[in-house]
Amino acid sequence: MCRFFPLSFLWFTCLSTGLFAQDTTYTNSIGMEFVLIQPGSFVLGKFQPPYPQPSNAPQAENNNPDKPRGYHAVEYQRARELAEQEALPGFTVTISQPFYIGKFEVTQAQWKKVMGDNPSVFQGDQVSGDSDQHPVDHVSWQEAQTFIRKLNQMEDGTRHYRLPTEFEWEYAARAGAQEDIAWENIRIMAQLGGRTTYAVGQKQPNAWGLYDMLGNVWEWVQDYYNEKIFADSIPLTTGKEHVLKGASFTGDVKNATYMTHAAGPGNGWDVGFRVVMEIKPSEQ
Repeated sequence: MCRFFPLSFLWFTCLSTGLFAQDTTYTNSIGMEFVLIQPGSFVLGKFQPPYPQPSNAPQAENNNPDKPRGYHAVEYQRARELAEQEALPGFTVTISQPFYIGKFEVTQAQWKKVMGDNPSVFQGDQVSGDSDQHPVDHVSWQEAQTFIRKLNQMEDGTRHYRLPTEFEWEYAARAGAQEDIAWENIRIMAQLGGRTTYAVGQKQPNAWGLYDMLGNVWEWVQDYYNEKIFADSIPLTTGKEHVLKGASFTGDVKNATYMTHAAGPGNGWDVGFRVVMEIKPSEQ
């Protein structure tokens, strides 16, 4: 029996039993590395605003400006009511088919191999180290689709590539976590507040071995944006903009969460993507 474990364990331990035919990793003809993601479920869009706890301390004790003011019972009750009004229960998302997703964001070297140019703002002397190992940036959703179309042609039909759906992206980013990521994990996994992109794979991966799911560059997904704080349970089939996930090096902790549901194109120059590789029916 295959079990799903907390973040501290490798969720795909069961692969070693031979229950699945797919390799856990795959590298294609231009060196793009992929990690196998098995089916499962998570809750998307669950939101509970925090609210203060009641305090019976006399008002005089709270006159010190360096000490946060305590809330009394009446104030607490009102804060609780307002928080509960804004709370959202979320909904369960089930990923029914396994898929491969890029271990890293698409790099500038990989983009050049497929497209023959480099649109990135952060290349050459704009970054430290080898800019080929930095994610490609300054990419529109349409340009990402062109890259994927050409990559499919290069692979001659042996594999099929596409952008991840928002549900696939968030499922892969969470790596088994049902709650949002803690600040300490953000610090370990994502570089924020910088001036340039950084080479992929420099921070710690998530529990499924994926790097830079938070930070570095925003990542395009397939879905249209619904102009809401969270995705809908049934994604839109048309829209004006597409969804961006994962925040960038210019971001802050507020955006560097799995649940952030943003709209592109944003500022454009800190936007990239990663790719999904579908599993053939004969391999399932």
